[in-house]
Amino acid sequence: MPDLTDEFTWIESLRALTRGDPRALDLADDAAIAPARPGFDLVISVDAMIEGVHFLADEAADVVARRLLRTSLSDLAAKAVEPFGYLLTTAWPSNRDAVWRARFRDGLDEDGRRYGVALFGGDTVSTPGPLALNATVLGWIEAGRMVRRSGAMSGDAMLACGAIGDGWLGLKAARGEITDGDGALARAYRLPEPRFDLRQPLRLHAHAAADVSDGLIADAGHIAAASGLGLEIQLEDLPLSRAAKTWVASQPVRAEALAALAGGGDDYAIACAVPEDSVAAVLAAARAGGSPAARVGRLVAGAGLKIMAGEHQIRPARSGFRHGG
Repeated sequence: MPDLTDEFTWIESLRALTRGDPRALDLADDAAIAPARPGFDLVISVDAMIEGVHFLADEAADVVARRLLRTSLSDLAAKAVEPFGYLLTTAWPSNRDAVWRARFRDGLDEDGRRYGVALFGGDTVSTPGPLALNATVLGWIEAGRMVRRSGAMSGDAMLACGAIGDGWLGLKAARGEITDGDGALARAYRLPEPRFDLRQPLRLHAHAAADVSDGLIADAGHIAAASGLGLEIQLEDLPLSRAAKTWVASQPVRAEALAALAGGGDDYAIACAVPEDSVAAVLAAARAGGSPAARVGRLVAGAGLKIMAGEHQIRPARSGFRHGG
């Protein structure tokens, strides 16, 4: 096996991931070229992952790579954008040998093919700290059509398209803290699915949208704040998987359990604000692939969050994930 711990050998090994796209310049330059596409906007999003924070320290190398791409691409999915490429930055600690790096590259290759994205370049460095990864994803959308966080209107329904709480429960399952008979919860955490299937419904109907990475309460709240509105959420209406429903039923206080799922994060579902006459169409599209989806609240004039569990207003212990707090 080539010595993939050598910087230039590693870069050489990545050339196949460009899939021959001429914009990547065969990774032989310090930059890539994305020519203007008349009538389209170039959309760029960046995500970082740190070992022990965003993935388990003993996670399989290919899973780490696939999780990096999928969580990064999820931002473009929520914007209704068509992805085409990415830039990759890796900060390697000394404990990631050539075999681990080769498997990491294979994971990038697998999901690069799955989502039709080519590697355009990036950077690779060494670090004395934990493994640090960064993916900058690129996509196109017709000019002016990107679905933003802002844009929601008072009276819009807030929808959650995808299972809420499986990511948070999946991390617990991956750590062995809860039972996960068929491994579905751990898979949901390790390999979330960007919701590109909703690209067209979002373009047609959504006033605003965001992917649920920090938690439904937090990310739906970001939409409301960016739109200058208040938000009411009904926890009893959360779209839950069978495993999440089983977990909730096992907890002593139902409202607290639902609040934990809504604040947990790592679901990579899509929260979107849509007008009343579009609710049925968007929910039908979201459910077509077999995932749950539901109306979970509404946008209202004013500011702030109102979280309800049935007829009772509650104050969740945690509204979502925050770095450093």
